[in-house]
Amino acid sequence: MRLYLDTAEIDLIRKGVKLGVISGVTTNPSLVYKAGWTDYKSAVQEICSIVKGPVSVEVLGQESKSMIKEARAMAKWSEHVVIKIPACEAGLEAISALSNEGIRVNMTLCFSLNQALLGALAGAAYVSPFVGRLDDVGENGMALVADIVSCFSRYGFSTQVIAASIRHPLHCVAAAQAGAHIATVPYGVLIQMVNHPLTTVGIARFLEDAQKAAGKV
Repeated sequence: MRLYLDTAEIDLIRKGVKLGVISGVTTNPSLVYKAGWTDYKSAVQEICSIVKGPVSVEVLGQESKSMIKEARAMAKWSEHVVIKIPACEAGLEAISALSNEGIRVNMTLCFSLNQALLGALAGAAYVSPFVGRLDDVGENGMALVADIVSCFSRYGFSTQVIAASIRHPLHCVAAAQAGAHIATVPYGVLIQMVNHPLTTVGIARFLEDAQKAAGKV
């Protein structure tokens, strides 16, 4: 399973890439403006130059024609751009048209196996089930991820599953166990994945023992 960062914070993206475990980024206009950018294109291009992997960029159009027009322009920003299209009727039409043009699409806001299946049939390169949001309304978000992975594997779809709306490290564990191809995580969750209290205690103990052996304590 690969890890993406779900952010537009340049400093956090640089830190994640330095760790050697981040291979892509997912973002949207809200995250871009929250990070202090005023120009969406500049933000995306800067992110692409750092991560040098898939960077999902969301369209704002509500009709298929506007989605397609917007996506075509965004796809020219960088070879790494992937277009986020919502799972809706207009979105499916846009996904089909864009995928036929060779533009990679990430079908976002996916909340059911039906939506994921339709996205794959329309040619989406990725589908993003929103785990945390499903959990928030009393549904099992990770069970959906597992169902989508199983379905795609059974029928040989090349569409990859991005476990999105990740809230905590256990979501990442469950995503890996469910067979998700990718989990996109906030930087805070990434750091939580690294840290463990027993590791912290162990490092401190080794350092203390080394100092004692050297006669420094």
